[in-house]
Amino acid sequence: SIMLNSITEGFLCCLMGKTTNAVGPLDSVESSNGYSFLEVKPGRILRVRHSAPSRPPAEPAEEPGAAERGTVHCKRKITLYRNGQLVIENLGDAVRSEILHCSNGTAEPSSTVELELSELAGQAPAQGSAGTPGCSTPGCGARDAAAGKRRKRKPKKVINIDCKKQITSCKGTHGDVVLFFIHGVGGSLDIWKEQLDFFSKLGYEVVAPDLAGHGCSSAPQIAAAYTFYALAEDMRAVFKRYAKKRNILIGHSYGVSFCTFLAHEYPDLVHKVIMINGGGPTALEPSLCSIFNMPTCVLHCLSPCLAWSFLKAGFARQGAKEKQLLKEGNAFNVSSFVLRAMMSGQYWPEGDEVYHAELAVPVLLVHGMHDKFVPVEEDQRMAEILLIAFLKVIDEGSHMVMMECPETVNTLLHEFVLWEPETPAGDGQGEKK
Repeated sequence: SIMLNSITEGFLCCLMGKTTNAVGPLDSVESSNGYSFLEVKPGRILRVRHSAPSRPPAEPAEEPGAAERGTVHCKRKITLYRNGQLVIENLGDAVRSEILHCSNGTAEPSSTVELELSELAGQAPAQGSAGTPGCSTPGCGARDAAAGKRRKRKPKKVINIDCKKQITSCKGTHGDVVLFFIHGVGGSLDIWKEQLDFFSKLGYEVVAPDLAGHGCSSAPQIAAAYTFYALAEDMRAVFKRYAKKRNILIGHSYGVSFCTFLAHEYPDLVHKVIMINGGGPTALEPSLCSIFNMPTCVLHCLSPCLAWSFLKAGFARQGAKEKQLLKEGNAFNVSSFVLRAMMSGQYWPEGDEVYHAELAVPVLLVHGMHDKFVPVEEDQRMAEILLIAFLKVIDEGSHMVMMECPETVNTLLHEFVLWEPETPAGDGQGEKK
């Protein structure tokens, strides 16, 4: 059965003009059509679409004062109490008053967010962090009067963040900028086709891998190959292979967790992060009552139903156009074994709210309003926890919003790539000029 699957997958890849999974051990082989094969471990080979400008562009001459432009002082204190209460104090007034503004045009220089850690993913944001309607930044909500008393109790964990970040406009003409695109469960690098074409034409270097068992990457037949940690190490290898001075990570769904992991591991190399329908800042844990816990043979029999369910839940509309997009994007075209192993391997206890609150990198959150997999409340909670975050909701989109509304998504992504703070932050004084 395994041999037959391998032959079938190889045949399909050949028909589609792609190289098969049966690639010999190699570090990285570039092909003329923009696809590479990177061996991340012996016998574990990922297909990567890598597109770089034909000629390395000349670096622009540095303008006077460019080193200070876009520099912000990130200062934050995170306190976790034994009862699960999380208190976030934003001490750096530059970030609060100069970069992020609430929808009503006001922002407080020094603010505190108080949250009760939820055991249930998708719970509505806690009071004290969402007091201002439409606000997508931490600390814009109402303050709790009892905060002082609570802080006197012995905390379980206290984290202080004090760093300077230079947030600059990443133009396609700069040779030190790379955009990484990471898909989620059941996807492939092909779901990013519109984004990869868009940014490549603008002169950006783009990198998009197929996760193990997806697209035309190798598909090991052991469940341990698909744990969060195994896949995260694959993404680390891809990142280290192609990373330059300024790297922007773009993730979709489960792929967002790998972007968060890389941003936490490489704070000096990750410049900005874009999270598309990624969900809330909760630690990953596989569901005990899930259809994906069924035996592989049962899942295989149910695969037509699962594909139909994915079409219904993943797209706002289910017409011929959406079915074609699903086919072209190679989405949900994975074996039942891989699907089961991916879902049961989503165990990442470190990736909790404290972990996300430690990130000092600017984040754009994109959410398709009709998403039936990820409620908008989860992305709102993520926006409250993160230090520098913008939440954009696309009304006509669903879970596969980058395929449904490519022009809207491309515009949002490009604006964020080009965004930089208008006012120098100095030493966190946040004086307007």
